[in-house]
Amino acid sequence: MLEAGRYEAGALGSGAFSAVLTCCMASMLIDQYGRVHDYLRIAVTDRCNFRCTYCMPKDGIALGPHADMLSYEEIARLSEIFVGLGVRKLRLTGGEPLVRHGIEGLFPQLSALDTELAISTNGALLVEHLDSLWAHRFHQLNISLDTLYPDRFRAITGRNACEDVQRAIRAATAYHSGTERFQSVKVNTVLIRGINDDELLDFVRFGEELSSLAAGGPTVEMRFIEYMPFRGNAWSSERSLPMSEMLAAIERVYDLDAIESSEVTRSPTIHPGPAKSFRVAGSNLRLGFITTVSEPFCGECSRLRLTADGTLRTCLFGDDGVNLRDMLRFGAREETIASAIESAVLDKWREHPPVHELAGLNTREMIAIGG
Repeated sequence: MLEAGRYEAGALGSGAFSAVLTCCMASMLIDQYGRVHDYLRIAVTDRCNFRCTYCMPKDGIALGPHADMLSYEEIARLSEIFVGLGVRKLRLTGGEPLVRHGIEGLFPQLSALDTELAISTNGALLVEHLDSLWAHRFHQLNISLDTLYPDRFRAITGRNACEDVQRAIRAATAYHSGTERFQSVKVNTVLIRGINDDELLDFVRFGEELSSLAAGGPTVEMRFIEYMPFRGNAWSSERSLPMSEMLAAIERVYDLDAIESSEVTRSPTIHPGPAKSFRVAGSNLRLGFITTVSEPFCGECSRLRLTADGTLRTCLFGDDGVNLRDMLRFGAREETIASAIESAVLDKWREHPPVHELAGLNTREMIAIGG
């Protein structure tokens, strides 16, 4: 059972918080714990061309009907409302966002908004979309790669695309439009003990190769993500590799300098993320660690998530949400939708439950949430 008041809303109460909310609601989404929410991750589909074991259950998931998914026009309209509420970064996710038919038709609608744009992808279809992503200001790319070995790649993803994804990462890193380059290329790796943890240093060396390709161009960051529990992904604490163990292994070979979050936020065009970041000494390569399991960062969370079927989730591990799709389709005014968003953010958990409770709480698999 959840400890009363710990994960539920209620520390200040809506009455005590109303003065702050009234002052800031026109330009900020603030919860009752004072956290500003200015980052929205938008799942444009629950479909994927990979079957990654940590993301999708072995037997797959029940896919939602296409009619239940937000249309591109609905995504654009909701995005505009969120931007009006102070969101300054939008990231497209999935499933795999690039598998949705006609996805490039969404790019110009979002590019017209005054916000940073980013995309998370498994890289299999990335090369054919690089020109359009660049042209429409999607200048921050996160690309998943969980192994450098083809046989292991097939075991993890169910696909023979290891070399294709690596080529796509290199192409994105070296991409240029005239003298302009992408802003950042981040390679996301979920490390699982006994599966791919022996590749940790190989990934750092791969990052060094990318960093040389990026000279004068994008920031390159290799990001190591702790294995997180979701329904149906066979998580166990024994298979989860904490940041402390990863760092110890890397620092036996490399000197690392911690990067303060203030160093990132000095740039008005780079939104700070959840990673604990380090720079490899004598190099431009960055290493980031997503420590959801070993060192949760709920106190600094600025993220919201919109699922492919239009549900607003204020926490990755939350078991409920607000159905914004139906509000749109039943003709709700934008002010009404904005008010529903503000209320959901105000009621956000202070922190997510202990790790051993998370898989049981989630009513959706990771692929159906949007990561």
